[in-house]
Amino acid sequence: MTPSRDLASWGQSPRPQVKFLTAQITPIITPAGSGRRNVRLLLQFLGTLLGLVLAYSLIFHFLMAAEGREFSWITGLYWTLTVMSTLGFGDITFASDLGRAFSIVVLLSGMIFLLILLPFTFIEFFYAPWMQAQAEARAPRKLPEGMSNHVLLTNYDPVSASLIGRLEQYGYRYAVIVGDLEEALRLHDRGIKVVFGETDRPETYRAVRAENAALLAATGSDKNNTNISFTAREVCPTVPITTTADSVESVDILTLAGSTRVLQLPELMGEANARRISGVNAQAHVVGEFGDLRIAEATASGTPLVGKTLAESNLRRHAGVSVVGLWNRGHFEPATGETKIEPSSILLLAGSREQFDRYDELFCIYHNTGGAVIIIGGGRVGRATARALEARDVPYRIVEQAPERIRDDHYVFGNAADAATLERAGIADTPAIVITAHDDDTNIYLTLYCRRLRPDVQIISRSTLERNISTLYRAGADFVLSYASMGASAILEGLQGSGVLMLAEGLHVSEAEIPEALVGKTLSEAALSRLIGANIVAIQTEAGLRINPDAGSVLPRGGRIIFIANAEAEARFLKEYGARIVTRRVVARTAPRSTF
Repeated sequence: MTPSRDLASWGQSPRPQVKFLTAQITPIITPAGSGRRNVRLLLQFLGTLLGLVLAYSLIFHFLMAAEGREFSWITGLYWTLTVMSTLGFGDITFASDLGRAFSIVVLLSGMIFLLILLPFTFIEFFYAPWMQAQAEARAPRKLPEGMSNHVLLTNYDPVSASLIGRLEQYGYRYAVIVGDLEEALRLHDRGIKVVFGETDRPETYRAVRAENAALLAATGSDKNNTNISFTAREVCPTVPITTTADSVESVDILTLAGSTRVLQLPELMGEANARRISGVNAQAHVVGEFGDLRIAEATASGTPLVGKTLAESNLRRHAGVSVVGLWNRGHFEPATGETKIEPSSILLLAGSREQFDRYDELFCIYHNTGGAVIIIGGGRVGRATARALEARDVPYRIVEQAPERIRDDHYVFGNAADAATLERAGIADTPAIVITAHDDDTNIYLTLYCRRLRPDVQIISRSTLERNISTLYRAGADFVLSYASMGASAILEGLQGSGVLMLAEGLHVSEAEIPEALVGKTLSEAALSRLIGANIVAIQTEAGLRINPDAGSVLPRGGRIIFIANAEAEARFLKEYGARIVTRRVVARTAPRSTF
């Protein structure tokens, strides 16, 4: 087995390798399976062709002797090959009709055997298997011995593609198990680390060292995920397995099959949609936890905060919470004293449970619900959004054009691209429109249309592919939630050592060891917010967790910092200080229906 075949240099760039002819043809002449059969058929054809050439050469001598001419055996072989190959030099010809008839037979059989059958036989039984062997050599079938702490993926889809980007950022090795050779080669050529193997075969999981893996993630259909979980668990009893589930009924089945963690991504997205709707209430909605630290979001619409700067709001003095930043129509602004709070602003807050209790006491009296929230699309994400709104006593209407999905009087039957349908749903006084279609083109179309009908309404849209996020913002969306990013983040949360929680598209909360270069400095001196773009919200020491430290707080040796940053700022922090994300389990409040 060559090094490239078993990935001895896994994770390194492929290098050109000099291969001898024997190494090239070995996969074809190997005496096993189809290779042995191909060689046998090819030899049979060549034997038939050789016998035909010898027979024609012998007949040539007899016919020439009948005409009174004598030629050597080499001349007979020469004549046969020139006629069969249609070269026909014409230096040796028959004079009799019988000899000429024989020449025609030799010529026609040569055209059939040498010009038609031989090329096709060579391609079918030699060249094509050789090309197949070369292709299989590019798609490894196993991981190197000793491979450990890697992540195994059993599908390549938008969620997996987003997850791979995160894994590469945090330094995790990974491999995508692909059962189709052409697909494996296509992904390999794109730079994706693949292993060729069937996901329903126990041997595959032994070959990819699943027993040493940090995580096995399956994001296919519920049935496929069940098969993968059951097969992998049979081989590797201890490997953590995270699977996605489309239906509630599949959660228990996947757990029985061996899944350690089952994620219902539509529920996560539905909860996230509901949390980002402004104009409903002003309470803080916790989105994640780091120990005693809570990260929450709260809308400013309808509160006395609108029109004030953060310094004028005195939130830290009155409630104790720290404003990390603000979302304004999809754009995140880091918090400064001069940052102005707009009616569309959503505050990103950090604090303890007690601090958020005080915040809610101050702002729970402010309600600005208005009409019902419009949800376009009655699929899984749309229904999950409706359930999340119903749990908060927020009125809603679901616009659905498929009659079989209409369930109760919360539904409005019709096409969302029809103004009359949206008028019946209450677009005139709705505080927000949530667009949940699975197709990005449809979501872009509806975002443009709804923005034209209601320039002042809040629009939250869904993106399946990450590349369409910026397009949806340009179309008029205030918030875009990426299905791929949310799924990748949910899977990453279950990975031991990730320590990363995604708050929103491109915004993360991370915990890292305090770099040596920052030890002994105050937060003001470190200036991470100005230099890196990372906002420190807590410091973890042996004495405990210090939430919302002031600018004079000193960064101690051996401590940890919890900070909020986007992907670029986090990458700059890791590169600048050589720090690492520490091992910590993140409990995300956006996953109420996940099973652990």
